[in-house]
Amino acid sequence: MASFSSATRVTTFTSTTDYCSRKAHRALQHVGPVQNISALFRTLSTTGIAITPRSSSSLLAAAMTTEASAKVIDGKSVAKEIRDEIDFEISRMKDSIGVVPGLAVILVGDRKDSATYVRNKKKSCESVGINSYEVRLSEDSSEQHVLEHISRFNDDPSVHGILVQLPLPPHMNEQNVLNAVCIEKDVDGFHPLNIGRLAMRDREPLFVPCTPKGCIELLHRYGVDIKGKRAVVIGRSNIVGMPAALLLQREDATVSIVHSRTKNPETITREADIIISAVGQPNMVKGSWIKPGSVVIDVGINPVEDAKSPRGYRLVGDVCYAEASKIASAITPVPGGVGPMTIAMLLSNTLISAKRVNNFM
Repeated sequence: MASFSSATRVTTFTSTTDYCSRKAHRALQHVGPVQNISALFRTLSTTGIAITPRSSSSLLAAAMTTEASAKVIDGKSVAKEIRDEIDFEISRMKDSIGVVPGLAVILVGDRKDSATYVRNKKKSCESVGINSYEVRLSEDSSEQHVLEHISRFNDDPSVHGILVQLPLPPHMNEQNVLNAVCIEKDVDGFHPLNIGRLAMRDREPLFVPCTPKGCIELLHRYGVDIKGKRAVVIGRSNIVGMPAALLLQREDATVSIVHSRTKNPETITREADIIISAVGQPNMVKGSWIKPGSVVIDVGINPVEDAKSPRGYRLVGDVCYAEASKIASAITPVPGGVGPMTIAMLLSNTLISAKRVNNFM
């Protein structure tokens, strides 16, 4: 992994009411600058100071009063690199065979968040030279109407990817709609045949779902070793949690999934070298859930009230960043972490589709 941008500086632990806290304070004074919390415990072990379970929790609390040591995994920067690579490949393909990738997006209803996502996807397509086709339908449109548009795009050779913006109105059967997308154009990676291939050894899906793919790409580009590591995925949705777990397993990690019925989720999560959280609960994952030195990928984008913000709210992740950044070795911010990677992977999948159908390498 890339070296840490800043070292943890141990500061004074002020509590004097608890014996273990005073012991933690004395222990910390033996230690100079360290790179992360894992290094802190390793360094303390060489001082001859006995660290009991009770005093270790105090040490962790003391260490958490220090400045953040985790390396920030900058999804915005990585997504820009990927878009530049895609832009180059699209120019090369256009010059060589005269083909430009095309992405069709179907938006049903007038949800502001969905409209924002579609607008951002369209702008991103334009930035790399992908042709974008957009269909906007009213909230009360029939499912059959949506299926007709999908069928038309399935038959259009200038369209290499089809995306149906979720969620759909409640009167529509989401499975029916997603299954109607031709598997060769399923750039969202939601088709059951793509997910089935992802789950099977020695099989390759045509496309991998964009957000989980972006999570793994961030780990790769930041040099995080996945093979043989213990990984925990929080959340088991078909869109993020389940495919993320399958991807980690393909990378030879030992994977656990934490979900709403899991008992003692913090105990399981604390064993992980790699955490991917995609549960949609603001600040649910506390610092106490995280093993020192672990890598945290936070997929959550949750609005919370903030009177100081002009919008009246701010966006936070599933992970309590202020706490986790003092314990993890690397962490994604929210916003600016996984979010930009999702769209970058959508562009990548669309390019892959266009290359495949045209036998262009």
